[in-house]
Amino acid sequence: MMHSKYNWGYLLIITAISALGGLLFGYDWVVIGGAKPFYEAYFGLDGNVTLQGWAMSSAITGCLAGAALSGWLSDLFGRKKLLIVSALLFLLASFGTGSAGSYSGFVTFRIVGGTGIGLASTLSPLYIAEITPANVRGKFVSINQLTIVIGILAAQYVNWKIARPVPADATVLEIMTSWNGQFGWRMMFYACAVPAGLFFILMWFIPESPRFLAKGRCNRMKVFHILHRIGGDEYAGKELESILTTLYQDEKRIDFKLFKNPGFRKLLIMGVVIAVFQQWCGINVIFNYAHEIFANAGYSVSDTLFNIVITGSVNLVFTLVGMFTVDKAGRKALMLLGAAGLAGIFATVGTMYYLHIQGIPLLIMVVAAIACYAMSLAPVTWVVLSEIFPNRIRGFAMAVCTFALWSACFILTYTFPILNKFMKASGTFWLYGIICVLGFWFILRKLPETKGKTLENIEHEFVDQ
Repeated sequence: MMHSKYNWGYLLIITAISALGGLLFGYDWVVIGGAKPFYEAYFGLDGNVTLQGWAMSSAITGCLAGAALSGWLSDLFGRKKLLIVSALLFLLASFGTGSAGSYSGFVTFRIVGGTGIGLASTLSPLYIAEITPANVRGKFVSINQLTIVIGILAAQYVNWKIARPVPADATVLEIMTSWNGQFGWRMMFYACAVPAGLFFILMWFIPESPRFLAKGRCNRMKVFHILHRIGGDEYAGKELESILTTLYQDEKRIDFKLFKNPGFRKLLIMGVVIAVFQQWCGINVIFNYAHEIFANAGYSVSDTLFNIVITGSVNLVFTLVGMFTVDKAGRKALMLLGAAGLAGIFATVGTMYYLHIQGIPLLIMVVAAIACYAMSLAPVTWVVLSEIFPNRIRGFAMAVCTFALWSACFILTYTFPILNKFMKASGTFWLYGIICVLGFWFILRKLPETKGKTLENIEHEFVDQ
């Protein structure tokens, strides 16, 4: 079998380096959750749900900008250069957010970090999809999701270890004047500079995406050399021929004329819906608003930080489960499993809040929700989005879907404190359960299976009809 001749060491190294963008995405995205009770006390946000929601969701406006620019810029300058830019943005955000002396300064640097997330969340899985062979693409793209989860767990662990014990009856003033309120939350953001610096340095040593390079005729030998290093002469020859065939076909028309193709429009709409559903399924509120969720369940601040580490560990374990099943069970089966599982779990969580059931039972259901999401919607969404679009406009189409994803995430994150106030936790989780039912129906009816197909075969099957 040809796959036995792949240079697995080389593939793993370049995948792991590019997937550091996912690790930074996960860390920067979740670190704010652990810092939340301390920076809110420092900036006097207690009781102001609008400012609390903006502090939590402001990074998403940067995500939108990064996602919007990523497709156009990466199709012009390449995936590698934009990932290097994202590393610089993460570095800047780490120092800027940690040293912020005002609420406006804090929000500004959260937006800078969000721009880095927008670039990395689009381009890391895209790069990996474009450089890995078809029969292992699901596993390798899922490595990016694995690093996101590692980044999430790292942020949760760092937050837990940095924060000093907080008395259960501590007032906002006591938290503000404590070490946590003055310095601890800053250290949580500073810690992101370590992986950001590593990402920036290592990105210079990996090749550009061969599918991007193939767009320039003078780069064909570079493409062959990269593909040869991955799988040898036979693999490089077949892959290069397949890539060039789709590019030549696309060169007969400008990129945006693909919107006239019913097959492409169908795929783009499907990609946008799947991206939005991954956010509106509601799981991210557990990460971003863990303190409120566990507080409603009767836990103190210190206990909550420890519980968050538990949920992060479960997230990591079940992401590994998803990685090893995505190329066997298929994308569609796992997406259906995730949608159905979350619908049932959120219905139960909402009922538990309604009946005032607290403590361990609620923690178990939260862990079950994270496990279900981690092995299904979390990794598989990025796999599907990275592989369903034609070569020539993959960067643009991926950016559209990622922009939609972060738009949905902004709405989710900003509205949760408001929904939680007016609908209570029970009504909010019931709402997310209903959305999961709708997502299940859409996936069942509309999502094609892409397991084991080359990117070029997917294009021929779903677009060139």
